[in-house]
Amino acid sequence: MKAPARRQQLLDAAIELVAEQGFQGVSVLSVARRAGVSRPIVYEHFGDLRGLLKAAIAREMKRARAQIAATELGDLSQGDPTELMLESLRTYLGAVASSPNTWKLVLMPPEGAPENLRKSIARGRAKVLGSLASAVGPGSMPGEQSPDPQMTARILSVIADEYARLLLTDATRFPAERLLAHARWLLRHLSP
Repeated sequence: MKAPARRQQLLDAAIELVAEQGFQGVSVLSVARRAGVSRPIVYEHFGDLRGLLKAAIAREMKRARAQIAATELGDLSQGDPTELMLESLRTYLGAVASSPNTWKLVLMPPEGAPENLRKSIARGRAKVLGSLASAVGPGSMPGEQSPDPQMTARILSVIADEYARLLLTDATRFPAERLLAHARWLLRHLSP
């Protein structure tokens, strides 16, 4: 296996272990065993466990940022705001379903999460909230404007994240279709 592919394989193994056992369940040996290689291979690519985890977190946060960028709301006055918000939520839930380990890391960071993960999550949330506040701000939607776009953005973000957590933890009871139907009902009853 060529070096770039081996590196991705090791990162995949590390993230799988984090998702299953938390950060305390990850060691160079456990990653090597999961990947079917010897420990020196892991050391060769990442130096040590800290380097491995740093690279794994960086990759997953990059993946999450790219997926979130696809959900960004545009100008809500250019269509039915409810439908535009639902399309954004549909895209978000699709990203969560396609990369569950990434989103478990972001939405339900395991105990013992490194500081770089917490900081990356905080930066990502701040960016999402800023974008969402702009989308629901004055002049963005027909009808009565939100008296507090920042508060509206926070509430919408919390709701979307809770839908995502439900999908991650019990997709059988809470499939995307059920979550989207509820979101449609909720948005219709919240709008004027």
